[in-house]
Amino acid sequence: MTLPRRRADSLYSDIFLPEETQAIRREVRAFCDAVLAPVAHRLNTTPEAKENFPHEIMAAMAKAGIYEIPFAKDVGGRGLAYPTLATLTVLEELAYYSPSLASALYDGQAILVGKTLDRAPEHLRSRYLPQLIRGEFVGCFATSEPEASTDLSVASMQTTATKVPGGYRVNGVKRWITNSPVGDRILVLCKTGETLTMLLADMHDPGISVSAPDQKMGNHVQLTADVTFDNVFVADDHVVGAKEGSGLRTAIGALVQGRMGIGAVGVAMAQAAFDFATDYMSRRKVFGKELARMQHWQYKFAEYAIQLETARSLYQKAAIRFDKEGGADIEAAMCKVVGSRLACDMARDAIQVCGAYGFVKTLSGPGTHFPLESIYRDAKIGEIYEGANEIQTWVIARHVFGREYTG
Repeated sequence: MTLPRRRADSLYSDIFLPEETQAIRREVRAFCDAVLAPVAHRLNTTPEAKENFPHEIMAAMAKAGIYEIPFAKDVGGRGLAYPTLATLTVLEELAYYSPSLASALYDGQAILVGKTLDRAPEHLRSRYLPQLIRGEFVGCFATSEPEASTDLSVASMQTTATKVPGGYRVNGVKRWITNSPVGDRILVLCKTGETLTMLLADMHDPGISVSAPDQKMGNHVQLTADVTFDNVFVADDHVVGAKEGSGLRTAIGALVQGRMGIGAVGVAMAQAAFDFATDYMSRRKVFGKELARMQHWQYKFAEYAIQLETARSLYQKAAIRFDKEGGADIEAAMCKVVGSRLACDMARDAIQVCGAYGFVKTLSGPGTHFPLESIYRDAKIGEIYEGANEIQTWVIARHVFGREYTG
């Protein structure tokens, strides 16, 4: 089913945003309406498989210049004044139709991989970023392991990079690695003695193997899998970051922006669920009157309108601060928590008010598709990955009380 009119257009204003950001929203929305809307139901409900990865949409995004948006002109990017703000705006527009596509093809590809390469040594940055912008490879960002995900400490990390002449030998297993079943390049965080180092490896090299895609509750476009490194050689000149031992700082730099991205994706899911439910409530009659006339639901959705405004403004503030100052840790934590929680709450109540029309995926008689069940399934992962919400809350508490109270 095609989503109804976007109520954000009348409830929310981009009045404080730069004209360049407003232009990006218009550009990307037109792309999404034309390219994603017709295939969104298939993308969101088809189980994970390598053959289902949307290479054709990735190519269309590259052709449309959407991968240019986060980056500087010297590598083929747009050179925007507020690239992070524009990037998160792109994520919101993509995720309105397909949250998992936004997560895989933009959060994973453009933010986690792209922004890490943007801080790489110049010989790597100038070689690989133009390729990424042109959509010539699928990238992966590998920090999580079977026993290390939110905790990326040296003590927890088991994947090792041992120094050998000319480079490193990498051994270990990474888990939950986005895009890995179809990946070409992988950024891998490794233990190097008592430090962590980020390396860039070619996934077609000997010794790298990838499992079949994980079968998940939601986020089906975002293929994840285990990646095993068996004595894989990575050359010295493929250390990403200032030097050996700077891997944790390199990883966290990308993850901060990734958390903002999850906040933006959460806003998109909440907005899509809000739009569908409020349109349904305006038409559906129960006991002779529309659901929208029932005060309980009026108050409930008025509150959600407030929360949508808050969550959207929060991710935008985080992005603007990052663009101006180069950091926004506290805002990133806040917008991830608020956006991901709102997506879950909004999807649940949207399904409740829509009843069976919220619960159904496809109504087989007329062959009509409905979006809320997939939004509900996709929403939950936002509270979990790229730093669980409990950890983000602890980060916020540390800013409130100080390290002496929170460790």
